[in-house]
Amino acid sequence: MIKQALLGEFLYEAENTRKILKAIPDSALDWKPSEKNWTTTQLASHIAEVYNWYDSTFNLDVFDMGTYHYDKGDISKAENIVAKFEENVAKAQKVLENSDESTYFNEWKMEMNGNVVFPPAQKIQIIRGFLYNHLYHHRGELVVYLRSTGNKVPGLYGPTADDKM
Repeated sequence: MIKQALLGEFLYEAENTRKILKAIPDSALDWKPSEKNWTTTQLASHIAEVYNWYDSTFNLDVFDMGTYHYDKGDISKAENIVAKFEENVAKAQKVLENSDESTYFNEWKMEMNGNVVFPPAQKIQIIRGFLYNHLYHHRGELVVYLRSTGNKVPGLYGPTADDKM
């Protein structure tokens, strides 16, 4: 039952993520709002990468970032970031569909070389916070990046200022 709810949200929100990533023009990839922020490329690539964390989050009780390796691929073009997203989201969907609900309340934590990075919590909290809400947060940032670079923003939860009413 929990899995079906997670899967429904996953599918709906993956489509929203797809819309926002497809709205990025190559001309905006190097833009960042300040020296402290990521570029559009880095932010969009990170959004695509979050879907790569599903296997380690759903299927392990300890995610060791010290041994984690991820190939971002060629992120010099927006279409390549979208392609990486598509690859990662397909794998994430399979992980979610094949997940065992009986493990959702196991304790989960993230470590890096033996040091706790993300404190222990029930896996379901991590799924909602670390995977889902984390992604929505960064997607919101990407909306601001698009708007700040003069690009159109697709409607995710209804029309935007770019849509004609």
